[in-house]
Amino acid sequence: EEDFVERLWVANTHDTLLSFTSAGRVFWLKVYQLPDAGPNSRGRPIVNFVPLEAGEKIQAVLPVREYTADRFVFFATAQGTVKKTPLTEYAFQLARGKIAINLDAGDALIDAALTDGGRDIMLFASNGKAVRFDEGEVRSMGRGATGVRGMRLAEGEEVVSMIVAESEGDILTASANGYGKRTPLAEYPKKGRGTQGVIALQTSARNGDLVGAVQLS
Repeated sequence: EEDFVERLWVANTHDTLLSFTSAGRVFWLKVYQLPDAGPNSRGRPIVNFVPLEAGEKIQAVLPVREYTADRFVFFATAQGTVKKTPLTEYAFQLARGKIAINLDAGDALIDAALTDGGRDIMLFASNGKAVRFDEGEVRSMGRGATGVRGMRLAEGEEVVSMIVAESEGDILTASANGYGKRTPLAEYPKKGRGTQGVIALQTSARNGDLVGAVQLS
């Protein structure tokens, strides 16, 4: 009860699911190792496949077929840190998992996405603000790096969503009280990383905090 589908991936049986956790760790799951299940099946808890620690949860899953040199994994944390790491850094697999991004005390990974090195990155904060910047502003770093400032946050606020933007498509933002807003991508100016950004959604008493953002095709 009260469970729901949050993400859906299309993958080949021989693909690997890179599974990134809130603690900044990465685990590898082969698609063929997951049990087949019918449409009415509840499935199995992720902890049956990934040894998560207390309070740790999966934040992103990336289906990967080949670890090519022209692809990167882009990370965003709740405290506004971003990091870009070559996909080849994750080709060597360890059953116990390994560190994907070093986190500052009190920080947590909120999302990870595959990029080609030339995309626009958008970060959305709980106070309704958003920042958009060129991925090229973040140099490629190894797994052990912490990253750089992606968004400057007000006291008590945190990043809640990251979008690796397509060239076209509107941005849908949603608030805690169930209100949504659709805005053309072009209305979000590029202002460089490390800024407070622009208002994406008014976080009024009626709306509540911003809780999520996605790009619509």
